[in-house]
Amino acid sequence: MELDMTTMDLPKRHLLAAFLSMEPPQHLISLARKCGGGSITQDVQQFIWAHCINRTDAYAHEPYLKSVMKNLIREIESTGGSVMDEFYERYACYMVSVKEDGAEKADSWVVKCISFLFNDSPIKVLIPLRCSLNMLQGDTGCALWPSSLFLSEFILSFPEVFTRKTCFEVGSGVGLVGICLQHAKASQVILTDGDESTLANLKVNLEMNKVGNIDSKSVSGSSTVQCVHFPWESARESELQQFMPDIVLGADVIYDPSCIPHLVRVLTLLLQRDKTIDSKSHPTPQGLVSGGEKFGYKNDVCVESDKAKVEAATMEFFSQEMKSRPVALIASVIRNIDTFKCFLDTTSQANMVVRDLTDSIKVSNLIPYMESYKRSDVRLFMLSCVNK
Repeated sequence: MELDMTTMDLPKRHLLAAFLSMEPPQHLISLARKCGGGSITQDVQQFIWAHCINRTDAYAHEPYLKSVMKNLIREIESTGGSVMDEFYERYACYMVSVKEDGAEKADSWVVKCISFLFNDSPIKVLIPLRCSLNMLQGDTGCALWPSSLFLSEFILSFPEVFTRKTCFEVGSGVGLVGICLQHAKASQVILTDGDESTLANLKVNLEMNKVGNIDSKSVSGSSTVQCVHFPWESARESELQQFMPDIVLGADVIYDPSCIPHLVRVLTLLLQRDKTIDSKSHPTPQGLVSGGEKFGYKNDVCVESDKAKVEAATMEFFSQEMKSRPVALIASVIRNIDTFKCFLDTTSQANMVVRDLTDSIKVSNLIPYMESYKRSDVRLFMLSCVNK
C-alpha cells in the first residue's frame, strides 16, 4: 500500500506517520510542535484535523483518537493558544461515546499502519497490521515487536539480498517481515507460527495488504506465499525436508529457554543442507572474525573511513555464504543474558556458527518518526551450519 505525501513537508510526514502507527499521544504532541516551529499553530491544527482526526477509513480507533484529542487540547490551552472548534466538538462526542480505558478494552484490536520512509521520498510504503491490545489474546504473536521492525528495515535496505530467494520465517507473528519480503520480490515466502490464533491474525494481515489467496499457493504477482501452522516442538524432519529455503528469518524468537532446543533443532534441519560449494572454499574474509563474535577489524579499531569497507566485506561474505549453504538471520533484543547464552551454547552444540552483523552493516533508518521503537536495542545475527 502506498501513501502519497507529495504536498507535505518532512515534519508533517513524520507527524502523520507517527499517528498512523499509533505512537503515544505525547510523542505526537512533540512532533506537532516541531511542525509549528515550537507551538501547535492553526496551520498545524488544520493539518491534524484533516489528516489524522477527521479520517474516514476503517482503521481509526476511537479510544486512541480520544486520548490524542485530550492531550492536544491540553497542550494548546496550556500555551495560551486558540483551539479549533472542531477539536472541542469531536472530543465532546468521544467523551460521550468512548469509555475510559478499562475492562471493556481488554479484548480490543487495533490496526497500526507502519510507514517506511525511503530517503524522505514523498511516496511511502504503508503496511497496515491488525494487532491485539491484550497480550492474553492471540498470544504474544499478535503484538508488534521491535526486532520485526528492525528485520523489516534490513530487508528493505538490502532488497537485492532477498530478490528471487526462498525465505522461511519462524514465528511470523503479525506478518510484517513476510510482507516486506514480498516487497523485496522474494520468489517464495513461507510464513510459520505455532499458535493457531496468531496464524489466523497473520492471514488477516496478509489479506489486508493484498498479498493474495493465502490458503492456496498462488498469489498476485510473481511471489508464492504460504502460511503454515508450525509448532517447533512437534516439527518432524520429514516435514521440514519439503522446504528448501535460501534464507531463514526470525524476529524476537530467543525469549524462552525451554523453547530454545526446539528452535535450534528446527534451524539446524533447515540450514544443514549444503548447496554446491564446500564451506572451506569460503572462509570468513580477512579482517573479519566469526564464531559468535562481532564483525569488525581484529584490533577492534574501526574508524569512520573503515566502516564502508567493513560493510562491503560483510555483505560479500554474506553473499558467499548463501551461495554455499542456507543462512539464517535472527533479530533479537537480548532481554535476559542467561537465555541468550543458552541459545549460543545450544547452537554451538548443533555445530552452528553465530555471527553478530549489527555493527558491521548500516541498516537504513526507515522509521525515524517512531519514538517507541528503540532500534539500538536490537541485535542482528547470521547463523550457518558448518561441516563436521
